[in-house]
Amino acid sequence: MFAENGYNKSVTEKGVFLLPVEVMVKRRFAAAGGFTLVELLVVITIIGLLVALLLPAVQGAREAARCVQCKNNIKQMATACLLHEARHGFLPTGGWAWGFAGEPDRGFDKRQPSGWYYNILPFIEQEDLHEMGANGTNRTEGKKRVGFPVSVFHCPDRRSAVTYPYTHGSSYFNIDKPSIIGRSDYAANSGDGNTNTYWKGPGTLAQGDNMSEADWEKQAGTSDDATGVIFRRSMCRFAHITDGESCTYLLGEKYIDPDHYYDGTDCDNDQGWDLGYDYDINRWTCNNNACQPKMDIRGQGGCHVCFGSAHPAGFHMAFCDGSVRRMSYEIDLQTNRYLGNRKDGQAVDLSQVW
Repeated sequence: MFAENGYNKSVTEKGVFLLPVEVMVKRRFAAAGGFTLVELLVVITIIGLLVALLLPAVQGAREAARCVQCKNNIKQMATACLLHEARHGFLPTGGWAWGFAGEPDRGFDKRQPSGWYYNILPFIEQEDLHEMGANGTNRTEGKKRVGFPVSVFHCPDRRSAVTYPYTHGSSYFNIDKPSIIGRSDYAANSGDGNTNTYWKGPGTLAQGDNMSEADWEKQAGTSDDATGVIFRRSMCRFAHITDGESCTYLLGEKYIDPDHYYDGTDCDNDQGWDLGYDYDINRWTCNNNACQPKMDIRGQGGCHVCFGSAHPAGFHMAFCDGSVRRMSYEIDLQTNRYLGNRKDGQAVDLSQVW
């Protein structure tokens, strides 16, 4: 083949014939050209199938990552509780009642009206937050503290660690009423006994100090009827956990209705992390269906007392030895009850638990 005067000469078996150069160019571009419509549709279909196949895998990987983060949060809080016990000789106290926020000037024992979240702050690198309101400034500074979101107190499968509106109709006894609140997604094990937390508290710190032990024992959740490890005014030592640390719940994920993750209208989710003994930060393993752990379900609002989570595969619980395990929602009700009681003397077949 050769060119002459704008034409290509093609040699064939039958002789030589001439083709315009532009025709040859078009043929070459056609030979090396793009897709046909059918081919394009086939490619789009294949891409769609690949996306459909990969999307569940990506979603599964994200859910697995969120579960790992949630488990790590629980591990960090459980470790903080053990560090608290090593320093003070007992696990974090459960505080007085839901009418009280933390008091930096009142230590870590029965005189501290706030609960376990507040008392582990120094052991999760939040000592400055724990001390906010010290030296007699708690009325105003405590209001700021309760509105502070702490990331480790939140499960990433449920809600972000941001401030939420404080919609509760009542105010705290010892701090000014806040407009925003920091919430939480976990709860301590208060046992398999009385779950009543309706008592707001003694009214003032002085009144609480003046109450006798007999007066305190009249309130549900105190040492007479509390079988867990963190309850009203608790100072639980490892020696008190006679069933063994590896067979007793310490803390874990709590059940919340997804319809009310953010608005705080349910009484088990209407407060924040900085308060005393209450549904928001304490849960139970009583011997009835109200204490059966479950996955978060819409339309189930109220004052829930059970553990649970937003994870479809199960809920995470820390034990008093510091270990964290994923538990099945199908756990036997009686087994769950035994794990919540530190001193019932009942053997638990751990092979059926996880």
